[in-house]
Amino acid sequence: MAASSKPLHIVIVGGSLAGLMAAIPLRRLGHKVTILERSPVPLLHDQGAGVVAGGDTLEWVRRHGRSKHTADDISTLSQWRYYLDRQGNVIDQENSHQRMTSWGVLYNLGRENFDDPGNIQGGGREDENARYEYGRKVIGVEDKGDQIELKYERCRQQDEQEGHYESIQSDFLIIADGPSTHLRKMLLGEATAERTYAGYVAFRGTVPEAELSDSASNVFVEKFSFFHGTNPNTQILAYTIPDAQGTLVEGQRLVNWVWYHNVPFDSEEYAEIMTDKNGSKHRFTLPTGGFLQAGVWERQRQLAQDRLPPQFAELVFKTNAPFVQAITDLEPPKNKWEVARQMKGKAVIVGDALAGFRPHTAASTSQAAFHALRLEEVFSDRLSWDDYEEMVFEYATKRQKHGVWLGTRSQFGHHRLAS
Repeated sequence: MAASSKPLHIVIVGGSLAGLMAAIPLRRLGHKVTILERSPVPLLHDQGAGVVAGGDTLEWVRRHGRSKHTADDISTLSQWRYYLDRQGNVIDQENSHQRMTSWGVLYNLGRENFDDPGNIQGGGREDENARYEYGRKVIGVEDKGDQIELKYERCRQQDEQEGHYESIQSDFLIIADGPSTHLRKMLLGEATAERTYAGYVAFRGTVPEAELSDSASNVFVEKFSFFHGTNPNTQILAYTIPDAQGTLVEGQRLVNWVWYHNVPFDSEEYAEIMTDKNGSKHRFTLPTGGFLQAGVWERQRQLAQDRLPPQFAELVFKTNAPFVQAITDLEPPKNKWEVARQMKGKAVIVGDALAGFRPHTAASTSQAAFHALRLEEVFSDRLSWDDYEEMVFEYATKRQKHGVWLGTRSQFGHHRLAS
């Protein structure tokens, strides 16, 4: 589909960062945008995760953040990279400026600039051309000639129509339903790549800056710090991020940490890690909000004491609501034309649904922003679809391969600063 001067109805499947980042520029170009999000609640749960704010993310914020549109509005500045040994000594350092933010800050900024649920709840007018429809699980997509028909199940909590099936027509479809995407397979067929486990998980958490000891503050506050361990291989990293409300005041921020831990997929340990405290089994990700089993967390605390530098062990012990996610790969499509020429040019795949990177790349959110910025250029006649496909395909292919290399070196190879 060529860029169109007439307003289109664009439907986006997926209401997390990739969906919101794509939606806002297109709505401001005059198109009607409907987001279908499967979550049964109106606001997605804050994932409590830190995000390295790369250039594309900051460029998206500059163009579309409105009330918060500069790096200083949404992120902290890390000025140094520190590498620690097992005893907690800094054994190497690099002068490296990076911006750090959080998933929650970016999600709230996206909602504020798309449908502004806070304003609506306060009595403001709802924008009929910017709709965020939660509790909508898409189960089918069909090409209807000039339009696409999407069928979905209503799964909103306390909805009298829960379990009923409905449909919606769109002129253009954006698939942004994440690395476990099922719509990608609907469009590209059974042969398309699926999400696969990489052999290790990431335990994650945050600690209020004010609760840190002086020793921990010295290596984590406004720094990006790492430890690479051996026997067995492990990696943990930490950096400062805004708190849940986006506060950037010194002393009121959070230190976010990520600890990579090797565990075979078919092991009893993996099954235990991915079984939440209520007994529900999960394939790749436990819900945030304190769902880890007490026994699993106690075991990790003991490992932290035995294997990590004391400053990192302190973070683990002071974390109240840890969570865990499996590290996975989702390869991009094999051919660049599969990126944006689906359903006769009426559909495009974006974000983690197109390519799922390992977090070592710090590129997942950047990819979502990159896609959104390029789509804005396509729909405003500043970029051709051919060039879009080339740029997006190259971006995904390079970073996906780089993430595999980084993860393999960290967890199964040898890092030069490992101890």
